[in-house]
Amino acid sequence: MKTSVCIIGGGPSGLMLSQLLHLKGIDTVVLERQSREYVLRRIRAGVLEHGFAELMREAQCGERMDREGEIHDGFIIAHNGKQRRVDLHKYSHGSSVVVYGQTELTRDLYEARDRMNGIVIHHAEDVQLHDLLSANPHVTYRIGDEARRIDCDYIIGADGFHGVSRKSIPQTVLKEYEKVYPFGWLGVLSRTKPVSPELVYAKHERGFALCSLRSQVLSRYYIQVPLSDNIEDWPDDKFWDELKRRLPEDIAARLITGPSIEKSIAPLRSYVAEPMRYGSLFLAGDAAHIVPPTGARGLNSAASDIYYLYHALLAHYQNNDNTGLDTYSEKALARVWKAQRFSWWMTTMLHTFPESNFYDQKLQQTDLEYLFSSEMAQGALAENYVGLPF
Repeated sequence: MKTSVCIIGGGPSGLMLSQLLHLKGIDTVVLERQSREYVLRRIRAGVLEHGFAELMREAQCGERMDREGEIHDGFIIAHNGKQRRVDLHKYSHGSSVVVYGQTELTRDLYEARDRMNGIVIHHAEDVQLHDLLSANPHVTYRIGDEARRIDCDYIIGADGFHGVSRKSIPQTVLKEYEKVYPFGWLGVLSRTKPVSPELVYAKHERGFALCSLRSQVLSRYYIQVPLSDNIEDWPDDKFWDELKRRLPEDIAARLITGPSIEKSIAPLRSYVAEPMRYGSLFLAGDAAHIVPPTGARGLNSAASDIYYLYHALLAHYQNNDNTGLDTYSEKALARVWKAQRFSWWMTTMLHTFPESNFYDQKLQQTDLEYLFSSEMAQGALAENYVGLPF
């Protein structure tokens, strides 16, 4: 098989790039190791920054997002018995975020690829990347017992942290930066009315908590837990009791509980791989960088990678201009590190660290007090939360 761009990974990043390029007449093939059903069962982020929403519309996939998504102009930070609102609309010059589940977003992208007869190959095993430094790279993979090959101009590695793409870059070239946090997030999805129309970030001595939502009938809640905990340690009743203890009394009193329909524990880590290009291979999303979910930057950082790649490939194929491809890694990493800084700051400010002393705790309190005493500080938070310019 021959194509212009071979995309490894059938998640939202890979599907979005495939859709955008298809609309401009550039051929792509997407390879995904799992089934479509498996991909759509993943429960992930739901806060989309302004630029991501615009990219969905440009991909002609934003109709249901605009119809069903929740527009949020702010969120609440609760601490020391106080509830303070960050006014995103006011402090980001009129911008906002869209709350729309990643599962639904991925479903929209799949349906768009189906409508346009896009090639998305599932159950692709033993994917290997070849001749990355040559003018004729290719990808091999296996479906069952049948070996297959794709010849292409470029390869996009959007196959996540555990995928093959980043591992195809020699260790002598790749530099990796990582910070592992000493806790995880226990997340519960329930078919209940959200406790608040806006997200509530709660800092508490027992640990961080977050009240989020996917729709007006679907809620997503999180609590900070030790890395040693397992799902079996947290039956539903215990989870709801602990969540209520970490929320302000009036919010806890309004909380509607119900059976969990999904429950998982995610460890928190910060990670960046440099460079994001090696010959004809370009990394995107979790294949190159991971952030803690505290600042809602994960999927949004992947979207900025796709934005840069889309425009770089467009310039190459339409104008024979390679500037965007040649500067992709530098440009993408500049924004990635800003997302890393913001997510690290939010995580450090709002979580309870097991080894923290009184000095550390005082700094956290001072950080929060300063945030709400300074319009410039709230402006910096809002600017990052709704999304820095691409």
